[in-house]
Amino acid sequence: MCCKVYDVPPINNKPRGQWCKHCKPGKGCGIWQERPQFCRDFVCTWILDPLLGDEWRPDRSKLVLNHMTTHNVLVVMVDPGMPDAWRKEPYYSALLRIAAKFAEMRHAVEIVVNHDTTVITPTREFHIGSNADEVEFKWAKRTTPQGEFNELIDVVVKTLRVA
Repeated sequence: MCCKVYDVPPINNKPRGQWCKHCKPGKGCGIWQERPQFCRDFVCTWILDPLLGDEWRPDRSKLVLNHMTTHNVLVVMVDPGMPDAWRKEPYYSALLRIAAKFAEMRHAVEIVVNHDTTVITPTREFHIGSNADEVEFKWAKRTTPQGEFNELIDVVVKTLRVA
């Protein structure tokens, strides 16, 4: 799925949503030894996280998870051929649980279908759209009878993507 859902500029500016011409279904990358650094740098969260079961395997779930710790965000890239895959179970409820855990660290969960982005929390969604290049997350500490927690209260678009 990573060969489909990501832009890959070094390979003839391969756009999101189209299969890379080097992808060999069922076999992987046809240029594995010579693949660009862009591809070498990508590490799929499904491979890294033993808590993500076989149902999260990208070719089954149609979701590619990438925890970008430098940006405090889990990016969930969705196969544009199945844009609602993230809303299906068991994924949706699990993503809401992940969003709750991530909020404890003031990390966000972004759902991306092509360039269209939505940030989710356990209680609401922030639709950012397709032209946001850089966003800022606004957090607040909330106190309830159950205790104190971080709540994402706004997502501010800082810069827009230039077409």
